[in-house]
Amino acid sequence: MAAFEPKNPGYRAAAIAMFERQPAMHTLGIVIVRLAPGEVELAMLHSATFTQQNGFVHAGIITAGLDNACGVAAFTLMPSEADILTVEFKTTLLAPARGERFVFKAEVVKPGRPLTFCEAKAFAEHEGKTTLIATMTGTLMAMLPRATASHEPRPSHA
Repeated sequence: MAAFEPKNPGYRAAAIAMFERQPAMHTLGIVIVRLAPGEVELAMLHSATFTQQNGFVHAGIITAGLDNACGVAAFTLMPSEADILTVEFKTTLLAPARGERFVFKAEVVKPGRPLTFCEAKAFAEHEGKTTLIATMTGTLMAMLPRATASHEPRPSHA
């Protein structure tokens, strides 16, 4: 992977703060394991609360982890005044989500001013084995503050 230079020298603290403001990640027990410019690794422990009818972790939970990993990876390369929003993703489920621990790794493929493109992989750790269970490609948008234009009041046409 290419080495990226973050636009925000405080990218690390900003990315952690953005992640910590997400109640969904707290609910799922997802935590940041590793963080670098354009890269992140998240992890969560298995919880029966998040399983589907066959006992596997639900695909929606795995997708949420992948989506958030893409978001954090992209956010590390955005300017300090930016916020972030996912605009598109595609997930491919490769194996049942069975494991004691799940890892979500994402990296930026191509950063851009409005849009950043990422790839992510989800792994299940089960009985000493690590299995690739899902992949994602995602597009994320930098939400930048809009410049406020000063306008003179318009005349009323009453």
